[in-house]
Amino acid sequence: MTSPERWEYRTLQPPRKETQKEAEDPTELLNDLGADGWELASTVDYVGGGTKYLVMKRPVDAAEGEDE
Repeated sequence: MTSPERWEYRTLQPPRKETQKEAEDPTELLNDLGADGWELASTVDYVGGGTKYLVMKRPVDAAEGEDE
């Protein structure tokens, strides 16, 4: 029987400009995280609109979770 895949998560706030009202384009940041194995899984939004957090996930390396 195979064990279920395990995930690790991380959240980050989308980059904002000085006014905190206009978001900057997060493409470069997301590409950097994607290169490290992170995938955008979801967003947490403010009530009334806007994104508060980006939720990222990536598989936990099976070797890390094994007891020696």
